[in-house]
Amino acid sequence: ATNTGSIEGQVALLTERINHISQHVKGGNKKDHSSNLSLIKMVGQRKRLLQYLSRTNLQGYRELIAKLGLRK
Repeated sequence: ATNTGSIEGQVALLTERINHISQHVKGGNKKDHSSNLSLIKMVGQRKRLLQYLSRTNLQGYRELIAKLGLRK
């Protein structure tokens, strides 16, 4: 991503990190509480960014969730 400051870029990077850490926690590291806490924080941050994007740019929001495979 070249424009990492944009809302879309931030959501994409957060989604990548969320997927990576959730695989780590599911893959036999259930007692890694610090990773689990950071995962919960990142999901909340992504949710807030997506809410902002849906208020300001609904078309961009719909394209982004379709591209990232969120909200099935």
